[in-house]
Amino acid sequence: MTVDGLKIRYPEAESFRFGDSEALCQELLALVISGKKTATCGALRDFQDGGEAMPVVGRRDISLNWDGTPACVIETTEVTIRRFCDVDADFALSEGEDDSLEGWQRGHQAYFTRNGGFDPEMQLVCERFKLIEVVA
Repeated sequence: MTVDGLKIRYPEAESFRFGDSEALCQELLALVISGKKTATCGALRDFQDGGEAMPVVGRRDISLNWDGTPACVIETTEVTIRRFCDVDADFALSEGEDDSLEGWQRGHQAYFTRNGGFDPEMQLVCERFKLIEVVA
């Protein structure tokens, strides 16, 4: 199935990639497909001024492999905006990448540092989602 074919099925869908490298993208997709990853977050600054499309509760979006081919479809179930320093263990662990809030903080601080800068007070778009379809 192509992205265009999926957009016929999910006409409101946005498409996006997890992570900032091929290795991270594939690792995060594997977590989504396994059911371990049910949340994600991004810097609010990346959604402003023509940046990424803001997640919308109920919208189904296409998550891409690094090469741009579709990997899966997710449906947003919750969107909140909170400061990095206010992210709790429940949300951090639902991202599926770490076994502790502290591990999540270290990994995400490194990610945000290399992608535009980090501040513990920075605003994050925190999204919970459910897996709808895995694209073969």
